[in-house]
Amino acid sequence: MTDDVLFLSRDQVTALLDPDTAIASQRAAFAALGAGGAGAPDLPDLPDLPDLPGKIMHPSRFDDSVVFAYVSRLSRDTGAVAKFGSVNPGNAAAGLPTIHAVITALDPVTGELAAVMDGTAVTTLRTAAASAVAFDALSTADSAELALIGSGTQALAHARAVARVRNLKSVRVWSPTPERRARAAEHLAAELGIAAEATDTPQEAVSGASMVATCTLSTTPVVHGAWLAPGCTVVSVGSFEPTRNEVDAEVLRRAAAVVVDDPETATEHAGPVIDALRDRLLTRENLIGLGDVITGARTGRTGPDDIVFYNSVGLGVQDAAAAWALVRAARGEGR
Repeated sequence: MTDDVLFLSRDQVTALLDPDTAIASQRAAFAALGAGGAGAPDLPDLPDLPDLPGKIMHPSRFDDSVVFAYVSRLSRDTGAVAKFGSVNPGNAAAGLPTIHAVITALDPVTGELAAVMDGTAVTTLRTAAASAVAFDALSTADSAELALIGSGTQALAHARAVARVRNLKSVRVWSPTPERRARAAEHLAAELGIAAEATDTPQEAVSGASMVATCTLSTTPVVHGAWLAPGCTVVSVGSFEPTRNEVDAEVLRRAAAVVVDDPETATEHAGPVIDALRDRLLTRENLIGLGDVITGARTGRTGPDDIVFYNSVGLGVQDAAAAWALVRAARGEGR
């Protein structure tokens, strides 16, 4: 290990990876995926396509935690990035983040360790930023009402990120604990300067909303397709393994387009997608990669009344893009 390795704490990550930089990094990640498909061994002439090996999500036999590991490389001039961490749902009750992780980045030429950074902060920021990219690509231009299902760190980050791509006028927040959802709504109203309220039920939050973001670890649906208004865009980030389903089958049944971060990964990890494929509500060909929408290879929304569903399970290339944005920002500041 050399002496010039960057070590970035949570506070440094948060300071360096501002919302616009995070969103730009995620747009670049998905544009790279849409350029021809990640990890395509049959396309050796395209060196700019990212490397994207399969990720590991392993539920523990000892408790309800899940250990995960991602490895990816975004481009020739950025080195490989690995993330290792754990999802611990019980942390929410203690007011702690449910995801903890560490990220390492290697030099693109020598493979030497270039940086070590707080993966919890990176995950929060890049996940919310990717959802903002999805809302920007899939929601109607006049979408202005956001329903947040969840009131933790990730939900708040989503509201901040969405406000960068849409002219938010109101946010409605629901989570199981009244005090937490009230606190989240109060915080967002003060920070974003918009109308924000806590609702007594998830249906109250979702009904009439043009955008819905589900940021939970629920294993049973908290959003039902019958509640969705025409034109609604639903983004789910908590349905990242086969046992987690934040939305019911009616959401996918009503959706004019089902968009995912990566079709191959979604068929192995996205709970609602796996169930819909099993029940023949969808075929593999129905799944649209977000990168393909961004590059124009495929269409997500075809009209203002379409309901569109986006299921994100998280990809290593997102961490790679965010990590190297951080490395470059830190080096630019002489850290």
